[in-house]
Amino acid sequence: MRLHKIMGFMVAALLLAGLAAAQTPKAKKQSWSGVVTDSMCGAKHMMANAADCTRACVKQGSSYALLVGDTVYTLKGHEAEVDKLAGQKATVTGTAEGTTIQVASVKGS
Repeated sequence: MRLHKIMGFMVAALLLAGLAAAQTPKAKKQSWSGVVTDSMCGAKHMMANAADCTRACVKQGSSYALLVGDTVYTLKGHEAEVDKLAGQKATVTGTAEGTTIQVASVKGS
C-alpha cells in the first residue's frame, strides 16, 4: 500500500514536470513590412481605393491586416494608428501566433 502511494506521487510529479516543460515559450517581438489592408479583402479590394475599402470593411466587422507577400496577417491592437496607414506600406512590430500579430508598434515605411 505504501509503495502504491509513493508511485502515485512520483507519477504525479512527472506529469507536472512534463506540463511545465510543455508550456509554450513567450513569443518574441518581430517586425513585418507589408501593406495595411483588411482580413476580408487581403490583396484584392472591391473598391478602387485600397484605403477606403479597408476602412469600409473594418467598419463592417473585418479586422485590420498586413499583407506580406502572399500572407495576410490579422492585426490586433493599436487600431487607431493602423487606420492612419490603411492602404499604405507599413512596418509592424509585435508578437505573432500563427497568422495573428499582437501589435506593439506600427509605422509607415
